[in-house]
Amino acid sequence: MKTFAHPNQALHVPHFFLQRGQVRPNYEVPARAAALEAALARLGLEPAAPPLATRAALETVHAAAYLDFLAGAVAAWTALAEPGPELVPNIHPSPEMLATGGRISEHVIARLGWYTADAACPIGPGTWDAALGAAGCALAAAAEAAAGQSAYALCRPPGHHAYAARAGGHCYLNNAALAVEALRRGGAAKVAVLDIDSHHGNGTQGIFWERGDVLTVSVHGDPRRYYPWYVGYADERGAGAGAGCNLNLPLAFGTGDEGWLAAIAEGIAAIRGFGAEALVVSLGFDASKDEPLNALAVTEEGFARAGAAIAALGLPAAIIQEGGYNTEVIGTLLERFLQGWSG
Repeated sequence: MKTFAHPNQALHVPHFFLQRGQVRPNYEVPARAAALEAALARLGLEPAAPPLATRAALETVHAAAYLDFLAGAVAAWTALAEPGPELVPNIHPSPEMLATGGRISEHVIARLGWYTADAACPIGPGTWDAALGAAGCALAAAAEAAAGQSAYALCRPPGHHAYAARAGGHCYLNNAALAVEALRRGGAAKVAVLDIDSHHGNGTQGIFWERGDVLTVSVHGDPRRYYPWYVGYADERGAGAGAGCNLNLPLAFGTGDEGWLAAIAEGIAAIRGFGAEALVVSLGFDASKDEPLNALAVTEEGFARAGAAIAALGLPAAIIQEGGYNTEVIGTLLERFLQGWSG
């Protein structure tokens, strides 16, 4: 299996993270990628550094104005009087504002609130370049899948919480959605996304909500108690041409291997029924029992069994790294997943 990682990931060093009213160190740190690369080395899988994602590729998923904001955010921020070290929003447009004519202005604070869903996606000096590297990895893995092979993309920052024009939850560019679009353009008539990150893939769901050629499946912790809080429920099935093409499988807090794997099996059955010709796996390790912000309780063996079960679909797959924040265990979890995948 080919693997991809980009050195730009180390340029993204977020600090701000708000948890229950307290500012804490951010969990999405460069050490995550270092742990995952060490695991690839132990498996004898040397990742290649792909080209950065092009603007044309990004615009297959993301709005041009949003990309302009991300690219120029730091320059606009540093021009403010007494700016902080990274961009963190202090206001978002509420539904009441939008319902009575709310609109965006050119001021960076207004644009920051408009283009972010929460305070968990601070933008620093290296964020944009890191996101371009991560997106490049996803596109490289998709190119392998389009050629009939499976590949792994070490994407940092992750992407599945990013909408077409909104960052959130550590995510800026939706790497999984970019891989889907690349596979569609590469000839796959139908593509499925299987998201096994502990958090609902709300950005991916939103991007493909009205698409009948893409099935989105997400296995995650119950959103009544867990990020992203407002979406991720089982009755969210898509709309328009995409009606029935979204499947959410929320799990009770504390669910372990058997319940998690049963939900994945349900998702796999849906993918078979959909007739997907290619697969994108949003691979998060925050379902681990050892995660600092865990909702689920999956073991190493659970991840190995998940890898084997998903591989048994027999579809060419772009495996896209999402979350997983315990740097002491995520490398081992990647090893076990890929070992399960390869049999």
